[in-house]
Amino acid sequence: MMVLVGGAALLLLLSGLAIAYVIGGAAVLAFVATDNTRYLAILPQQIFSKIDVFALMAMPLFILAGELMNRGGITGALINLSMALVGRVRGGLGHVNILTSVFFAGISGSAVADAAALSNTLVPEMQRRGYTLTYASAVTAASSIIGPIVPPSIILIFYGALMGTSVTALFLAGILPGLLLASALLVVNGIFASRQDHPRLEKADMPPFFPTLLRSLPALSLPIIILGGIVFGWMTPTEAAAVAVFAALGAGWFYAGLSGQAVLEALRRTAVLSGSIFMIICAVSALGHLGALERVPEAISTAVTDLGLGPVQYMLALNVIFLLAGMVLDIPVALALLVPLLAPVALAQGADPVHLGIVLCFNLCIGLVSPPMGGCLLVVSTVTGVNYWKLARAVLPFVLTQIVVLALLVRFPAISLTLPHAFGLGG
Repeated sequence: MMVLVGGAALLLLLSGLAIAYVIGGAAVLAFVATDNTRYLAILPQQIFSKIDVFALMAMPLFILAGELMNRGGITGALINLSMALVGRVRGGLGHVNILTSVFFAGISGSAVADAAALSNTLVPEMQRRGYTLTYASAVTAASSIIGPIVPPSIILIFYGALMGTSVTALFLAGILPGLLLASALLVVNGIFASRQDHPRLEKADMPPFFPTLLRSLPALSLPIIILGGIVFGWMTPTEAAAVAVFAALGAGWFYAGLSGQAVLEALRRTAVLSGSIFMIICAVSALGHLGALERVPEAISTAVTDLGLGPVQYMLALNVIFLLAGMVLDIPVALALLVPLLAPVALAQGADPVHLGIVLCFNLCIGLVSPPMGGCLLVVSTVTGVNYWKLARAVLPFVLTQIVVLALLVRFPAISLTLPHAFGLGG
């Protein structure tokens, strides 16, 4: 019977039906197949309990702040600042691309927004100055995943709500891994620049440093306001998200790029994205309720014990599962489906919940630049016109670098936990 349920879910997915409806429909059918129909009556209460989480209130506000910043002319200011800092280095525009992603990450927290913004602005400039379109697109896609790691991060808020983990601790824990990833990508770009003789910016093309820095201060102040307010206890993540919205409006006014129409479009886009995420949470909570009734987490824990998997082996297996899941599932879907089932076993074996959150979220972000589904690859390919599979091949060296960074995060938890522990947070 469960085989038929799985087959029906696959057919619905192939038909193009939204993933939330596929999961929700499959969950209801699974209740019938497992003779748990009597528990459907309390399903609305279970669903509401999963979305009635204070931390989740921050998510729509951070999405709105990011949408406003994307439309408010901030990208240009960040690109100019990056050019002033590293433009003179060989392969300078590649470095600018990565460094802009770091700055952008502290503002939008979205990989897809980063990929779309830089594909529209920086990729054409890189091509004009002698870079191949494929390489410029590959650097843009690869660096975009810094966005969901460096705070404020939508997926870290999502993980925190799922696992009851401090969002503040997760935000702090994402800083060093994000900077480590950026440093690794800068090294790889430097190697390609040396081998392929990439150009550097001439002095005449460089924006003046101090005027550029002054103009970029409103944009740079946003992550400082957000993270500083949360870390020092002045604001909760939700309050910081509300402040970020007003700061984004102010920055958009300063850069004269935010019209009334742009604000309305940002609100519309926020409603669509937030609604889709909450729909996924509702659908997956139904499946999670069935998993609890059927004692699936306990069965997984027993299987791990029977196989003799220790903490290290289980963590490796967990990362393989999440890498594969990230290649075919959206990050919210993968988190909602897999974390409640697989993460408790790792925690029972002694894993730190904050470190685990960073590792799993970083892992899934790699899927954004990995075929066959790679969301950032799709965005960059669509905007730049580069063939999807050609872009996937070009981005492969950067993906391998990201996997190496992931291995370092798994092996050395202190990379993630140093800052949370310094502020008295973390497990």
